[in-house]
Order: sequence, then structure tokens, then C-alpha cells
Amino acid sequence: MRLGLNLGYWGAGNDADNLVLAREADRLGYSVVWAAEAYGSDAATVLAWIAAQTESIDVGSAVFQIPGRTPANTAMTAATLDTLSGGRFRLGLGVSGPQVSEGWHGVRFDKPLQRTREYVAIVRKALAREKLVYDGEFFTLPLPDGPGKALTLTVHPVRETIPLYLAAVGPKNLELTGEIADGWLAIFFSPENAGEIMAPLRAGREGAGKSMDGFDVVPTVPVVFGDDPVACADPIRFYSALYVGGMGSREKNFYNQLACRMGYEEAAIEIQDKYMARDYDGAMAAVPFEFIDRTSLIGPRDRVRDRLAAFADAGVTTLTIAAYDGDLDARIATLRTMAEVLEESGLASS
Repeated sequence: MRLGLNLGYWGAGNDADNLVLAREADRLGYSVVWAAEAYGSDAATVLAWIAAQTESIDVGSAVFQIPGRTPANTAMTAATLDTLSGGRFRLGLGVSGPQVSEGWHGVRFDKPLQRTREYVAIVRKALAREKLVYDGEFFTLPLPDGPGKALTLTVHPVRETIPLYLAAVGPKNLELTGEIADGWLAIFFSPENAGEIMAPLRAGREGAGKSMDGFDVVPTVPVVFGDDPVACADPIRFYSALYVGGMGSREKNFYNQLACRMGYEEAAIEIQDKYMARDYDGAMAAVPFEFIDRTSLIGPRDRVRDRLAAFADAGVTTLTIAAYDGDLDARIATLRTMAEVLEESGLASS
């Protein structure tokens, strides 16, 4: 198992700290650092900035929003980042959600699975430097009956194949991820629920005639070290409440639906009710400790080391941490302790 670092969103008030953390992760031998985007900062600019100031760590988008760029533009961006970073770029994609897709990007959130399938096919075709010809339900290249011509990407990526990841939550999207992607960007990953949650992913691999060998399972996992696991859970409560209660509408919140599938339906309803009523403290209090404990790494280092084995046994290959404890010095200490704990566990891989 390898380690990654998720920096989240640029502009969240810790931007200078994020560069320090990325450099420290690079020094410690972390495998990859990820950056996100929603409707503020774009991930590509942030990743180029980080790549220019690190040496060996991969830089990855978690995620580029599918409705935010044409597939050809995503291929251009991926190829550019791969060349600028010396072959260190990983392409993570996601459909976002209806509110952002339709409210910010002006793209209908219809048939997201088919749109993703076509999008990935075009991106791969472009990155392989084939003439861009495609005839699908959502994308047609070149446009018919016009002056457009089939073009070939002029940039040569350093990697023969840029690793492509999908952020997937629902069962059908997970199956598609297993079929067409090189890795899965997971959220609220629980080793206790991994067998059921990952079954569609495995089915997608099998349906495509592939095994899980070489497929990268990459959950983002909040980490807080301390003597008391219950106290360590508190800094993570807002993150959990935001996603389960406030990401999307009442009818379409994929993270709320995931929590329900994990067995927390009653709590998920309460969290959403309180969050949408702007009772944020109540929403945070409604997040069960067990939910945080199962989807995070919290407590003393020995406890965290034991939990690492559970994540590895559940199929995690790159454990991406999000450091939630305290100031910059505390988060640097978290990165260092995680590297030590992974080494102590005997689970580290190159």
C-alpha cells in the first residue's frame, strides 16, 4: 500500500500551507498529491504550481469535472500537465452533481454513465494521439456538415498511458469505473463495508475481462492522531456532515445515499434534515462516531497502524490522507507519523 495526500480545494484559506504539505509529502516518499475543484479554483492550475515545486511525487486531479471541460480540452490539459511535470500526472475525472453541472457549467445532468463512457473514450483516444473521430449520443467529432476536421493532439505526453481514475459513489458508476478506468477515487471508504460496496467495481473488471491486479483503489481518508479516538473524531464532523447533509439536493445527494447503503440511513436522514435547516452544529452532532471511525484513521498510532491493515485487506492500494488536526505544524507531524506507521506496519509498497 502506498500513501497519497489530498489537498482539497485552493482558496480554502490554507493555500500556502498546502504547498508546504505537498513538498513534505514529496520528501517523505508519498506516491501522489491530489487537488480538487468545484466552482471556485480549477485543479489544473494548482497542480501545475505544485508540480513545479516538487521533484518526484505524482500530481493528480481529484477531480476534473466532466461537465466543466470538453473531452478534447481535458486531453490537452492532461498532456500538458504530464509534460510539465516530467511524467507525473494522474487524471481523475468525475461527473460532479446536478446543482453544479446545471447551475455552474450549464450542462444537463442526464445519463451521467453514458456521458462518462463517451468522455473517457474520447480522452483516451486523444491522448493516444489518434485522429479524433467519434460518433456518440453526447459527443460527435468532428461535427457533421461543417468545416471541422479530424485532428491529432500535437503534444506528446511523457507517459505512454496517463493513469485515468474515476470518482464513483453509486453501484452503476462503480461498475463502469471497474470497466473503463485504471483506478477508483473513493470517499467514505469503510473496510467493514468494502465487500458489498466494491462488488460492482469487481463486476465491472470481470465484465471487461480484467482482474483487480494493477487497478488502483484510492480512498481519501481523514487522519487525526491523539490519545482519545472520540475527541479525534470531532475535527472530522463538519466534513462528514457537509457531504452527507449538504452536498446536493435532498433528492440527489450521492454521499447521503452511500451512508444509507452503509447502514446509517436513520442518521443520514437526521444529518440532512439538520444541515438543510442550517442547524450545522446539530448536523455535526448527528454524525455517528462509528461512521467517522470506520471511514477515518483516528486515535493513537498503534490503533491507526492496526486499522491500516484493515484498509489493505479490503483492497486499498493507495491510501490518500487528509490531515485534519490543527495548524500547519500539526499536519506536517501527521504526514510524518503516517509514513512511519505505514513502514512499521510492513504494508508499504513502492
